[in-house]
Amino acid sequence: MMTSSNPRTVVLVEDEAALRENYRFALEKAGYRVMDFAAADTALDACKKNLPDLALIDIGLGNDSEAGFGLCQALRNLSQQLPIMFLTARDSELDVISGLRLGADDYLTKDISLQQIITRVNTLLRRVDALKTPTESTVQQVAELTLDHDRLLASWSGQKVELTVTEFWLIACLAKHPGQVKSRQQLMDAANLVLDDQTITAHVKRIRKKFMLLDNDFSAIQTVYGLGYRWLDTDTAS
Repeated sequence: MMTSSNPRTVVLVEDEAALRENYRFALEKAGYRVMDFAAADTALDACKKNLPDLALIDIGLGNDSEAGFGLCQALRNLSQQLPIMFLTARDSELDVISGLRLGADDYLTKDISLQQIITRVNTLLRRVDALKTPTESTVQQVAELTLDHDRLLASWSGQKVELTVTEFWLIACLAKHPGQVKSRQQLMDAANLVLDDQTITAHVKRIRKKFMLLDNDFSAIQTVYGLGYRWLDTDTAS
């Protein structure tokens, strides 16, 4: 657990000085030690010398619109365990998918509040701590779906589903009461998001694809047109 005598280190990579200062202030106020950079190369050099506890990075840096993607890949090559989060104005589905495929643990857009960013950082580090500490977990079983709420891990028929923090929270919200319709607003509240309906739809599409990589017949997430989504157990879904 983070203490004032041993603060966690967050590497922040953002080329807009005013935004960088805002993020830095919020993270420091929350008790983190922040190393902030405007460029990918200087951030990577620093991480090679001292690996941080978490990296929070933008995609477009300076004149390079893809610099953050390259940095993410380089950081993931340095460590498979380092939590990496994108914080960017780019919200296209292609960018999100690209970021996650490169190894990011979560992808946030800059319309999110400072408090929501801190919540996301805290949660991701909590997941890392839970994975390192062999304690009894709060596990929920819904037919083939297993959710480990302490470690923020999901599996389907015994196979791990690679979910981001956001995606885990969305699944947990849906599966908490199978068969019950959850509106897009309820899903946003559960995932600590302030987004539009289109973004929730994109998240659900990505989640479905991840499950279908493990099971071509996956159909547990049902769209209820005009209302939202619901999780169906195996018997209902079949």
